[in-house]
Amino acid sequence: MEFKKNVRLLHKWLGLTSGLIVFIVSITGCLFCFHDEIKDITRKEIRFVEDTGKPFLPPSVLRENALKVIPNAKSTLVFYVARNRSAVAYTSNDKGNFYVFMNPYTGKHLFTEDPTTDFFIIVEYIHLYLLLPDYIGKHIVAGATLIFILLLISGIIQWWPKKKTDLKKRLSVKWSAKWRRVNYDWHNVSGFYMALVALVIAITGLTFAYDWVGDGIYYTANLGGGNKEKETQHPVIDTTAFKSNTLSAADHAFFWTVEKNPKHDMFFVVFPEHKKDPVETGAYPHALRYDHQSNYHFHPESGALLTSEPYQHKSLGLQLNEMSYGIHTGQILNLPGKIIAFTASLIAAALPVTGFVIWYGRRKKSKKRLT
Repeated sequence: MEFKKNVRLLHKWLGLTSGLIVFIVSITGCLFCFHDEIKDITRKEIRFVEDTGKPFLPPSVLRENALKVIPNAKSTLVFYVARNRSAVAYTSNDKGNFYVFMNPYTGKHLFTEDPTTDFFIIVEYIHLYLLLPDYIGKHIVAGATLIFILLLISGIIQWWPKKKTDLKKRLSVKWSAKWRRVNYDWHNVSGFYMALVALVIAITGLTFAYDWVGDGIYYTANLGGGNKEKETQHPVIDTTAFKSNTLSAADHAFFWTVEKNPKHDMFFVVFPEHKKDPVETGAYPHALRYDHQSNYHFHPESGALLTSEPYQHKSLGLQLNEMSYGIHTGQILNLPGKIIAFTASLIAAALPVTGFVIWYGRRKKSKKRLT
């Protein structure tokens, strides 16, 4: 009895201190959940192109075209999203970062996106950082997420019935009761039903803020074995003896990657920022899904393959780490997964509200008793 009383007290004060941030993070998660689907509807002319059946233009061509659009910029990444979708070059200059959308078959410029003015990217930044500097915001959000995990656990402890015969009552809302009772039941029942999904979403969300969470998943999945640093280490190139020919090397690397992954939809090429960096490419089985990726590294002069990391050769721990975004957003299960993530996030956003109503109602009752 004393234990549950202490848990109830802990649950109350943790909820009151973190409730607003949990609400903001959860509701922005809902808004962001279907951003790709909404953009596909509202920006068809930007996001879709005709599949001509021809090979894609080399990444060096798209990169150069993007640099013509954004003056005094540099471009380090080109993304080929799918056969029927526009390619994107990520560029930056002293004014900020820009996404340049182009036709991957003709190189025609379609649209330039400024992340600071895009609704869904702003929503994402609120979700991740509360629009604060990232080194501050991520710790506030992560701290609230850790508290939310404790709230889920303490909530289940409070919800758990003393007798098995009371279980049925705890699993349903008494809709015919007064609104305060309905609110109380909804808080408890919805919290129970979404607890496991919310826990998975919360833990995978923490991987974006804290390396130790990703490391914990990695070593747990690998049963304590594996070497994450070695598995994710990029080769370093000694380029002092020759003049780099990154553009042709990147083109070779890209077409090699496409040839080795003919059934994959999405590809990217990373141009080296420093002379000792390799050209990096990646391949994904499905468009706009960032899991099950294969990665390759190539020499920036010759384009020779240096390391090959197909998805199936990666350890289970690394595979799970790279699935964090897909699991967090529900993307890993396509539309059904997104619906589950959206619903869980919506319920999570409601929990601080219904919890506050419970606390406020009890507080008013206590004051009335005192008077």
